[in-house]
Amino acid sequence: MADGGQSTAEDGKAGEAPGPKAPLNQDPHAVRESKENNLEAAIGHEVRAFRKKLGITVSDLASATGISLGMLSKIENGNISPSLTTLQALSRALGVPLTAFFRRFEEVRNAVFVKAGEGVELERRGTRAGHQYNLLGHIDNNSSGVTVEPYLITLTTDSDVFPTFQHDGMEFLYMLEGEVIYRHADSRYRMRPGDSFFFDADAPHGPEELVTLPTRYLSIICYPQRGRVD
Repeated sequence: MADGGQSTAEDGKAGEAPGPKAPLNQDPHAVRESKENNLEAAIGHEVRAFRKKLGITVSDLASATGISLGMLSKIENGNISPSLTTLQALSRALGVPLTAFFRRFEEVRNAVFVKAGEGVELERRGTRAGHQYNLLGHIDNNSSGVTVEPYLITLTTDSDVFPTFQHDGMEFLYMLEGEVIYRHADSRYRMRPGDSFFFDADAPHGPEELVTLPTRYLSIICYPQRGRVD
């Protein structure tokens, strides 16, 4: 056991990260309909989002627009293509421009490609402890509603231990080189090349002991986009 009764990866099961408790539902090989066939779904998504932002029910919206409950349900579920007259009524009732209903359909799906060694080196909280951060890509205001920050982190003899990082979201680590004892809350994990670690980043975490240097690992941080309406 670690000092103070804290568990470590060398204690066996007590230090192992738990596996998934339920099967994942998303099919990574699924094929969506063409963009043209998703226009109704895009409009329906925006109508529902604006309605929920106002805190009103489908019945409230039906009363304000004169559109039947059944029709509104079909619109929000993307099962029908609403006429311009219907969209105009929804626009007035929800207090948004008519073009707002097409925002999701017209969103550009961006991508970022970074050549080896060309990640952007930047200042982050751990930089003061001698941790080198290279941002490997970033897409702001993307269609997923999630911000993802992928970093390549390098620790050297100039780096200090820093087990008290704490921030919103989830974080995934993948060890590439070296060896560290990584702390999360009250547990410690010995990480070697090929090891991975996925955790709630709101708990204090970070490298507590630098065993073999230099050390390099991928750090992927995910958190909800600020101010997004869903």
